[in-house]
Amino acid sequence: MKSITNLWVTGYRAYELGIFTANDPKIKIITTYLTRTLQNYCEHGLKWVLTGGQLGVEQYVVQAVKQPVLAPYQLQVAILLPFQNMQQRWNEKNQQIFFQTLQRADFYQILSPQPYQNPRQFQTWQSFMLHHTQGSLLVYDPEYPGKTKYEYQAIQQYQAHVPYDLQLIDMYDLQDFVDDQPSF
Repeated sequence: MKSITNLWVTGYRAYELGIFTANDPKIKIITTYLTRTLQNYCEHGLKWVLTGGQLGVEQYVVQAVKQPVLAPYQLQVAILLPFQNMQQRWNEKNQQIFFQTLQRADFYQILSPQPYQNPRQFQTWQSFMLHHTQGSLLVYDPEYPGKTKYEYQAIQQYQAHVPYDLQLIDMYDLQDFVDDQPSF
């Protein structure tokens, strides 16, 4: 495995995974899988995970980074938001989860001080993430597109010009993981 010090992690939104409650068992599966994957990255030099604040994988990875098994690596997580008030249209429960996630981050910043104005803010965010990481980890399957398809496409375009690692975790990986774990 190539040494990556900064890793961009993103993936499906919670609703795309059929997750609608905070105690859905799928969250534990994804978080545990991410934790084990990040541990492997840490053994090869990972220092920072960069992510956004979207409900779903981007919040689960913050939980994964904070798992006790990763504490010896002193892994840190940065949440970088594409624009101001990203969560304003979410219901109160989801906003509360969002703010709890921000509190768990080692660093967070809003890249555009303006509220959402146009898709260019997302493109600027993607560019920032690509230029500040050496690779990406996506919980995503191109056969089942969701909103992450835009990040996946941006990464592929970037890879055409710059050596950049990409690891996809698809539903088959997660199912194999569950099948191999008696605790699930």
